[in-house]
Parts: sequence; structure tokens; C-alpha cells
Amino acid sequence: MNWTVLKDEIKKYAKEIGIDKVGVASADPFLELKERLIKHREFGYESGFEEKDIEKRTHPELTMEDVRSMISIAIAYPSILKDPPRSVPGNRRGMVSRAAWGLDYHHVLREKLSLLSDFIMEKVPEAITKSMVDTGALSDRAVAERAGLGWVGKNCSLITPEFGSWVYLGELLTNLPLPPDIPIEDQCGECNACIEACPTSAFVQPGQLNSQRCLAYITQVKDDISEEFREKLGNRLYGCDTCQQVCPKNRKMNFTHQEAFHPDPDLAKPPLIPLLSITKGTFKNTFGSTAAAWRGKKPIQRNAIIALAHFKDPEAIPELTKVMTEDIRPVMRKTAAWALGKIGGSDAETALKKQLKKEEDETVRREIEKSLEQINKKKILL
Repeated sequence: MNWTVLKDEIKKYAKEIGIDKVGVASADPFLELKERLIKHREFGYESGFEEKDIEKRTHPELTMEDVRSMISIAIAYPSILKDPPRSVPGNRRGMVSRAAWGLDYHHVLREKLSLLSDFIMEKVPEAITKSMVDTGALSDRAVAERAGLGWVGKNCSLITPEFGSWVYLGELLTNLPLPPDIPIEDQCGECNACIEACPTSAFVQPGQLNSQRCLAYITQVKDDISEEFREKLGNRLYGCDTCQQVCPKNRKMNFTHQEAFHPDPDLAKPPLIPLLSITKGTFKNTFGSTAAAWRGKKPIQRNAIIALAHFKDPEAIPELTKVMTEDIRPVMRKTAAWALGKIGGSDAETALKKQLKKEEDETVRREIEKSLEQINKKKILL
């Protein structure tokens, strides 16, 4: 078998089935990455969503015993929402990260990798393959960088020359000895736009992210989030694109050729108030086909409350009051109390005082008291 010819055939077929970029990497251990991950853990910078076993994250042979090469793929997604719905008083809207527009990319890329695997098996019946998209042990970005698809920028995103960092990544491990491609040199240069623009200063240094401070991570946690991060969250409901939006390599990069990722404007910028009372069934029917649904409705509902506080829209007070008084989840009641304090006014004050008399959860009571103090301070200043 001429492995170079086979690699060329694989790349040609990949293009035919709608894969935007494809490259081949060796299956050698990621030793430099291993050292970085060890230090990353020591400093407490992990998100908790990663594979816990660092050996598995850096040794491909622990994922697939006979692996000899890895085929990395990238598929571009849009970065601009055409005709976005307006966020106006009484109908404020949140923002969902571009990575969750359209259909869930996990399913789309897995389907492409499955087709690619079938093609390889037709060519080499004894071939063995194993595909991964995001949830595998290996780092998709590390594999893609080694395969020459792009370079990992200072914002920890893989940046491709053709599509910027607006790409989804996946890989196919195989026992075939395909010749590897040549990695691309880092092209970030002296630019620090992403580091300087991060709302929470989550970048410890170029290429190192403290995930615990990253808003993309914070939007997905299910528990309460600190007031520091609530203030920074703005109207983000899921994910954060700031470090990619400011990247010069992403300037004028917007690709709409992948039909699966065409955004529904009402899902990319959904109305906030209906999210406060959305049922599990409605949430699943509305967002279930997107990548934003994997953590369930709770984080998005909490973020919607924070977003309403960000807009300081008095018309949200009745619904926020309902959450504070009726929601069985203390996190939601606490966040709603905080939001009412941020919006302020007599109606918010009345609702907070009334709830304080009957609230039994101590954490919620403290938040109500803080909100009332904030409202009183505003009165004094006026």
C-alpha cells in the first residue's frame, strides 16, 4: 500500500463530504503538553470538564492500542448573525456563543468522521479507526496543531489561516501509518488583543488559561457564581466569544457554507424573560438540537436572570419576583434577589422585603439583605 497516495485520497474524499480542513499527525505522545497540563493542574486552572487522567490526554496509545497516525478535521462555522433580533425594553435578549449556533457540532462532526472511517475501511479492510469530537481524552487542538491545520493562539484557540478560529475540531485515530503533515508556525506575533480584551483576565499568560475565570466555563457551571463574575457576564447565556471576536486573524471571517450551522436568530439571541419559566420539555424541544443544551436548563436560566440585571429593565421585575418567591432552587432565588437589587426601585424593594420575612434559606436571605442595602444606598445618593 502506498500510504502517501491513500492520504491524498482520504483528503480528497474529506473535501467531498464537506470537511473544510484535514491533516495527518503522528501518534507520538504529547510530552510538552503533558508538562504544561501537570503545571496547569498544580495551579488549579482546570475547568473540571477535562479528562482527569493526564496520561490519557497525552498518550494516544491509551485511547487506541495500535494507533499509528491521527487524522484531524476542521469544519468552519459562521461568526455573524444576519438580521439579529433587537433587544428592547420589555423584550431583552441574551446571547449564545457562536460555537452553539445551528445543530450540535458533536453530531455533525461524528457523522463526517464516520463517513471518513467507512471510506478508509473500503480502501483498507484491515484498518482500525476510532473517532473523537471534543469529549475524547485527547486534546483536539493539540492534534490539529500537530496535523498542520493551524496553530494554537494566545487565546488557546486553534487558528487556521483560512477560517481563523471559527472552526470545530475532531480526529480519527487509525492503525495505518499515514505520513504526517507539517505543523504551521505560530503567527500571533506581538499581538495581545485577546489577552487584553478578556473581561475577567482569565489568561494567565499567552496560551495559558485559568478556566475557573473564563466566562465560557462560568456560563456552564450549575451552582451559584460569585458577584464578581455576575457583573462581568453581561447578557451571555452560553459561552463567550470575546477573545475570538477581537482576534485580527478572525477579521472579516464569516463562513456560511455549512448549512447545519446556520443559526436560528431566536436561538442565537433568545428572549430572556420566557427562559425564567421554561419547562424541561420546552427547553429540550427548543434547544435540544444545539450544543448549548448539554448542561441542561439551569445554567441558562440563571444566566438569563443575570442578563436581566445587566439591562436593569424594570419590566422584568414581576418575573424576577416570581422566581425569587416560587422557584424551589435556592441558587435561582438568590440570583433573582441579586438582580432585583441591581434593577432597584420601589417595586423591587417591596418584593425583597416581603420575601425576606418568609425566606428560610440563609444564603438567599443574605442576598436579599444585600440587595435591600444596595437599594437604600441608591436612595441616599438621590
